[in-house]
Amino acid sequence: MRPQDIIDHTNFPLDQPDSHAYQEAVQQVQAGLAADGCSVIKNFLSPAGLAAILGEAEERKSQAYYAPKKICNIYLGEGNPEKAADHPQNHFLERTNGFITSDLLSEGTSAHSLYYWPPLRKFLADCLNKNELFIYADPVSNMIVNVAEKGQQFNWHYDTNEFTITFLLKAALAGGHFEYVPNLRNAEDECIDDVKQVLAGDRSRVKRLNLQAGDLQFFLGRYSLHQVTANEADSERLLLIQSFCEEDGVTGNPFRVKDLYGKTTAAHEQSRVVSDNLLD
Repeated sequence: MRPQDIIDHTNFPLDQPDSHAYQEAVQQVQAGLAADGCSVIKNFLSPAGLAAILGEAEERKSQAYYAPKKICNIYLGEGNPEKAADHPQNHFLERTNGFITSDLLSEGTSAHSLYYWPPLRKFLADCLNKNELFIYADPVSNMIVNVAEKGQQFNWHYDTNEFTITFLLKAALAGGHFEYVPNLRNAEDECIDDVKQVLAGDRSRVKRLNLQAGDLQFFLGRYSLHQVTANEADSERLLLIQSFCEEDGVTGNPFRVKDLYGKTTAAHEQSRVVSDNLLD
C-alpha cells in the first residue's frame, strides 16, 4: 500500500505542504502541543490504512515480547541505593504490557512504508517546530506496537525521546486509558517533589485522552509523566509507536532496550548519542 493511501490524504495531504489543509493541520497540532505537550489528529489513518496496519499487528501479536521483570520505576530502570527510599528511582510500579518490536515490522509492511515516508517526517517536523527529523536509529524499538491484553497495563513512566508519535490501532473496549501529567519535568530539572506527589496519588494535574482507532497523537513524553491504565476488556489494545529524533544515530539505553524488548543488537554496543542528561 502506498503511504499516501495509508492516511486520509484528502484531509491531510502530507505531500502538499503549501496546501491550506496541510497548514491547518500543522497549526492545530502546534496549538495543542503549546497548551500541554499533547495533540491529537482524529481519523488520521484512512479506513484501508488502519485495516492494513492493524492486520499486521494482529498477525504478529503472538510474537510480542513480555518482559519477565514486571516491576520497575518511572525511568524504567533499577533503584538507586544512594537516594532516599521515597525517591522516584526507588518507587516501583507494575508493568505487564508487551511489545511487537521493529524488526518484526520490516520493509514490505504498511507500518514500515508509512514510517519511512519522507513527507510524514516533514509534516511531523513542521508540527513540532523542528528543522529536521531523523529516523530513530534503534533497530529494536524505533517503530513498535504496544500490546495490552486483558488486565495488562503500562504504568507511569517517561519516554527516552523528547516526543513520540503514536497511532491507535485498536482501542480497549473498557479501561486502557492514556493518562498524562503535562510538563512534570524539564531538560534542566527532574522536579522530584512534583513527581513524588503524582506517585503518592495526587491526580490534580492528571489528564486523560479519549483516543479512537485511526487517531494520530503527538506527545512530548520526555517531560510529561504518562501511563496506560489496565485493559479491562476481553480483546487487546494495540498502539503503533513511531519514534523520531533531531539528531542522527540516536539509539536507546542498552539496559532499557534489553529490559523492555528482550534483545539488543550491535548498534547498542556503540557509543550512544543522547539529547540530554535526564534520568532515562
